Amino acid sequence: MQSIKYTRILNVFSVTLALFGVSGCWGSSSAGIRESTNAGFSQKPLRIVATTGMVADIVRHVVGKHGEVTALMGSGVDPHLFKAQRQHVKKLNEADVIFYSGLMLEGRMQDELKHANKPNRPAIAVTNRLETLEKEFLRSPPEFEGHYDPHVWMDVAAWSRCTEQVVETLSSVDPDHAEEYRQNANAYQAELMELEQYVRKVIDSIPQSHRVLVTAHDAFGYFGRAYGIEVRSVQGVTTESEAGVRDVNQLVDFLVESKIPAIFVESSVNEKNIHAVIEGAKSHNVTVQIGGQLFSDAMGTEGTYEGTYMGMIDHNATQIARALGGTAPEKGFRGRLSLHEHSSEQ
Repeated sequence: MQSIKYTRILNVFSVTLALFGVSGCWGSSSAGIRESTNAGFSQKPLRIVATTGMVADIVRHVVGKHGEVTALMGSGVDPHLFKAQRQHVKKLNEADVIFYSGLMLEGRMQDELKHANKPNRPAIAVTNRLETLEKEFLRSPPEFEGHYDPHVWMDVAAWSRCTEQVVETLSSVDPDHAEEYRQNANAYQAELMELEQYVRKVIDSIPQSHRVLVTAHDAFGYFGRAYGIEVRSVQGVTTESEAGVRDVNQLVDFLVESKIPAIFVESSVNEKNIHAVIEGAKSHNVTVQIGGQLFSDAMGTEGTYEGTYMGMIDHNATQIARALGGTAPEKGFRGRLSLHEHSSEQ
């Protein structure tokens, strides 16, 4: 990774002024343009583009005041199906740094991300270090056909490790603020450790017989592994795969036998398969409730607590625990959850 270089613009006039103690100007072809001010040199914030809201959130915490972060995919957008349009490519080309999740989550954007990666404008997957140095955090079940499960953010400890890649990249691009990026990351990781403890506590409160999470697609494998809850889904790891009648019937049979009280829809996935499962259970005289809507591949509405990574995970853990018979505060980890976000449908 090459550091962004600053080129000093010199001419006869500026050199003459410098001799009299007047500051010259700094220019740049990319990020971190320096301008002269009365207080000395100041640096413009890095223009950073992130693919998903989860990636944008982690980058915002690390970069702090030294960057302006734009997420390409908003609330409710499915990253498995997202295809960059002209306006998205324009944002990528105007960025100083690009971060994406990786592990083929943004499958349809691979060409755009590859072309956007330049020596003076890195495009980096936040999961890079996990894939190369810390593979113990990654799941690779047989059903993923040789690919890692990309939904790493569902394990708070694993997602916390992704801050290391963000720190490394930003420090390389902007070494002047490397220490600040490290401090920001340390503070954020401390918060995530507290969140991790909360999630573990509320999931542990669910009765063992009900400790099964049933969702629309297989996005919660890391969550299940980290917090000790079995995970079942109608679809596979990507929403590009279609659930068949056999998939629905198998899940119905499981629910009828196990008497799990609730299953969950997802904010970024069509609900039709979940409703088919509920109707199938009803035909066996078994009532299964919708325990609520979970955030899987996208966070909540921008500008809300649920529109942050911490709020997303807090919402999911709280919703799951309460719907499956566990104990969790109605408004979650820090009392910030929106009550309307917990509404359940029959």
